[in-house]
Amino acid sequence: MFKLRNKFLGFTALLLIIAVLAGCAAGGTSEGTANTGTQAGAAAGANQAADGGTDAGTGEETRVVKHAMGETEIKGTPLKVVTLFQGATDVVVSLGVTPVGVVESWVQQPVYEYLRADLEGVPILGQETQPNLEEIHKLQPDLILATKTRHEDIYEQLSQIAPTVMTETLYDWKETLAKTGEAMNVQDKSDQLLADWEARVADFKQKMGDRLPIEATITNFRADQVRIFYMGYAGKILKDLGFTRPPGHDDEATWGVQLASKESIPDMNADMIFNFNSGTDTEAIQKNYEEWTKSKLWTNLDAVKNGKLVQVDEVAWNSAGGYKTANMVLDDLYEYFELKE
Repeated sequence: MFKLRNKFLGFTALLLIIAVLAGCAAGGTSEGTANTGTQAGAAAGANQAADGGTDAGTGEETRVVKHAMGETEIKGTPLKVVTLFQGATDVVVSLGVTPVGVVESWVQQPVYEYLRADLEGVPILGQETQPNLEEIHKLQPDLILATKTRHEDIYEQLSQIAPTVMTETLYDWKETLAKTGEAMNVQDKSDQLLADWEARVADFKQKMGDRLPIEATITNFRADQVRIFYMGYAGKILKDLGFTRPPGHDDEATWGVQLASKESIPDMNADMIFNFNSGTDTEAIQKNYEEWTKSKLWTNLDAVKNGKLVQVDEVAWNSAGGYKTANMVLDDLYEYFELKE
């Protein structure tokens, strides 16, 4: 009887040991497994941060991003980013990420030539002024980058699709860069891009020396109108670089002015004129340009008389509005003034 009981107890103990081992194998020690998962997630998050961040699924904390339309909660590092204006598309690519969807460019459709290699195969989600919400929803993005200027009325709809962050303006590429870096959880990269820009600006100013400041006007001819651009995209860049604007051209509250007639040509007067022509109807644009520039008022402008009228690229100087094109503008100026970096 004693021997049988001992055997029974031994068998019971064996069953208990097996059960414990089985429980461990099945993840029975939940606290240990949770801790291990947290450590692994933290390690993965650290690795992603070191790589610039590409994984939203590592259990990273939720962040609150303040922007032009309020506050948005974003979890971790978004993987799938949709951009709904040209500057955001440029900036996201500059940060080393390919958007999962973009809007059509203004010229050089469907996307600007300088971005085509980076955006090959990326779906087009309609126009900047009227993005296709259904197609955006199909992509199931982690983040939508938009601008209050274009998308204020559809902010709530966009926010129902995915966390949405909006810039205040279209043309302030530094705002776009900073807000995008924060929203995408790659502020180290966006900060570095800005530092690289500031270094180029300092180099340009140093090499220009006492040639600065230079008063400059930005003009724009279209098929049916003529404009002067004030402190928009190119205007802010020129200000960064040490250029000044004629009186009234430094107004940051408006994009610029549409000239009513040729009698307003003297308003363009400056030491330099940077001009770009806009649109796809090249014949009509050229006709309008020639009609205005044959006027004596035009030929009497200081920049025209002194050979300081510079024709520049529409995409780089206005339409794209991003980090890459800001550097393209600076490239143009290095070349024009025959400076070496």
